[in-house]
Amino acid sequence: MSLSGILAANGKTALLAHKLWEENINNRGGLLGRPVQLVCIDDQTNPSLVPDIYQKLLNEEKTDLIIGGYGDNSIKPAMPLVMEHNRFFVGLMGLAVNQEFNYENYFVLIPTGLNPGTALTEGFFAVAAKQHPKPETVAILRADAPFSKSPVQGAKDNSAKYGMKVVFEESYPLSTTDFSPYIRKVQETEADILFMCSYVGDSVGLVRAIDKEGLQAKVVGGAMIGPQNGSVKTELGPLLNGLVNYEYWLPVEKLMYPGVQEMIEKYQARAQQEGTDPLGYYVAPMAYAQMQILEQAVTDTQSLDDSKLAAYTRDAVFHTVVGDIKFGKGGGWTEPRVLTVQYQHLTDNSVAQFKNAKTQVVLVPEALSSGKLIYPYINAKNGTA
Repeated sequence: MSLSGILAANGKTALLAHKLWEENINNRGGLLGRPVQLVCIDDQTNPSLVPDIYQKLLNEEKTDLIIGGYGDNSIKPAMPLVMEHNRFFVGLMGLAVNQEFNYENYFVLIPTGLNPGTALTEGFFAVAAKQHPKPETVAILRADAPFSKSPVQGAKDNSAKYGMKVVFEESYPLSTTDFSPYIRKVQETEADILFMCSYVGDSVGLVRAIDKEGLQAKVVGGAMIGPQNGSVKTELGPLLNGLVNYEYWLPVEKLMYPGVQEMIEKYQARAQQEGTDPLGYYVAPMAYAQMQILEQAVTDTQSLDDSKLAAYTRDAVFHTVVGDIKFGKGGGWTEPRVLTVQYQHLTDNSVAQFKNAKTQVVLVPEALSSGKLIYPYINAKNGTA
C-alpha cells in the first residue's frame, strides 16, 4: 500500500478501513476459526518496489492471502508475480489494469465496470449533453502520465457519442506548479467544456488557476483525482463550486447501504489520530468492501485455496457496504456505478459542510441522483442559481 509518496493520502485511508474490518472480523471470531492479521508494507508510491514487496509477503511472511493496493502503481507491477503463483488477487482502485494481463483470478473494487475508461467519463458528457443550449466544443487538459491515457480516450469516445467536438488537447508535466498559462490557452479556444484528467496536486493547482483566470466554459471538471479527498475538499472549499467530477460513494440517501454509516462513523472518529482523509468517502467504503469480498469468499468456500476462492468470486454476488457487487470478465463490476457529482453551495472551508449531501449533488446514475446540475458553470461558481 502507498503510505508515503504522492498517493499516500489515499493509501493511508484504505489502510485504516482495512484495520476497521480486521478488528470487526476478529471480534466475530476471525476467519475459519483463526484470528486475522494484516501485514502491510509501504511501497512509497514507487512501482519498482512492488514486486519485491510481494515476493517478501509470499516467500518470507508466508501469507495465506494477498490483496492489491490503492491504484495502478501498486497493483499493476504485482500482476506478473501474482500470475506466476496463480494467486487470488483482489485490488482496490486499479483502472484497466487487467486489460493487459487478462488474468482470470483478478478482481477489482473500482466501480467502473467492464469498460473503465468510458464508464469513468460517460456521466460527465451525458449530463452536459442534456443542457440548453447544448455545449458543442471540448478542451482537454491532462497530466502527462500513464494513468490519464484510458480516461482521456474515454472522454474522446464520449464526446463523439454525444455529438461534441474536441477542439483543444494539451498535456502538462507532473512537475507543473503554475497552471494559469494552460487555462489561458483553454480560454482562447472558447470551448464550451473543459475536461481535465489530473492527479491530486495538479487538481488543486488547476482549480485555483480556473478561479484566478475567470474561465468562462459552461461545464468544467471531468476525471480529476483529488476533489474526492476530504483534505482537498477543505483546502479548496468554495472554489469547488460548479465543478463536475466523479466520485464512488457519498452519504446521500440512496447510497446508505447496510453497514456503511456505522463504518464511516468509526472511520471518521479515528481519522485525525491516524492522519488520514477526515471524511473517507472516496476510498474507505471501497477498501472496507474489498475485505468483505475476501471474507465472503473464504467463509462460503471454507477455504484459503486460491483457485477455489477465485472460482467462487467469478460467480458470486457479494453483499458489501457499497451495495451488492457481481464481477464480470476481467474482474470488473458487471454493472458500473460511477457517480457524476457537482459541488454546490459551498460557503467556507469547514469539513462539516462536506458531511451535508446537498453540497455534493449526485447527477448520475439517475437511479441514485440527489439533485440537478446548475448550468452554466459560472452560475454554480458564483452561487447565482
